[in-house]
Amino acid sequence: MFTSKNQSKIYIPILLLLFISMIICISIGSVTLPFKEVVEILIKGFKRIFEGHPAPLSANETIILKIRLPRILSSFLVGASLAISGASMQGLLRNPLADGSTLGISSGASLGAYLAIAFNLSFPIGIFRPTVVFAIIFALISIIIIFTLARQIDSGFSTTTIILLGVIYSMFVSAITSLIITFNTRKIESITFWSMGSLQASSYEGALVLFLVLLIFSIILISKSKELDALSISESFASNIGVDVKKSKKIIILAVSFLVGTSVAFSGTIGFVGLISPHIVRKITGPSHKKLFIFSSIFGGIFLLYADLLSRTILRPAEIPIGIITSFVGSFIFIYIFYKKRKSHA
Repeated sequence: MFTSKNQSKIYIPILLLLFISMIICISIGSVTLPFKEVVEILIKGFKRIFEGHPAPLSANETIILKIRLPRILSSFLVGASLAISGASMQGLLRNPLADGSTLGISSGASLGAYLAIAFNLSFPIGIFRPTVVFAIIFALISIIIIFTLARQIDSGFSTTTIILLGVIYSMFVSAITSLIITFNTRKIESITFWSMGSLQASSYEGALVLFLVLLIFSIILISKSKELDALSISESFASNIGVDVKKSKKIIILAVSFLVGTSVAFSGTIGFVGLISPHIVRKITGPSHKKLFIFSSIFGGIFLLYADLLSRTILRPAEIPIGIITSFVGSFIFIYIFYKKRKSHA
């Protein structure tokens, strides 16, 4: 586990890994470019931005600056958002199997985005598109529904009950989605592909929105690290040491709703990132949520970078939905975590 001394030392190699991963993912695709040329184009592109004198782009510059860079930025930001959301829910519910996808939050957010697409909603709300707004609202509604039902069914508020309700809720949302698709056959292709996760439509505008939401709500969650440390032991313990349990839970749930909702709105349904990243990082950093948030967000971003790279290169020039890649990897890790958890209880 990290101490305060070696924690500072590991930032440099992790950030270096992130930089190298971004260069690799920008370089490789339907057209593979040399690393040196990619770095030169990126440096030249940033110089143009600061000088304010846009010049005509070459073919390779167009590929990197117009297509791949916004996609890479969006991939990292979505991965980081989902990872920090998963770490928050795992701490709040005291269960390593909790995250946006297993709790039905991602499904709820997807339903909101589906409705925005199906009804051709195009009104802007500030910098937010209707799909983003509806995804956030439905993510929040989903959490409230699942938590309320869990309280009614199980007075002990068992995490197993919550996760089971999340699975049932996801199935219910899937049925509604199928109904929406039935009455919107013209959009079946875009909704189906988007529902499995896709970053094809990434843009700098979308990356900016993802960055702002991640910045604001990750700061809020990091500020609640000590409360989550206490809540991860038990609610009664947290209450005894002076934590306002109800207020803290509301803030955490609201932050998770924004992070998951925004991620789903821009990338579709991408499962298991919030499950995998915190679980692996927790083995290294320990239970401290402040460290867990920082490192799991970086790891989650890097994980999604490579998942996206695989999705667009395995069958190139064709593209596999990124959600298939993350679900394939995540399902095995989910089974492993569940097995270890059951074994430890036994």
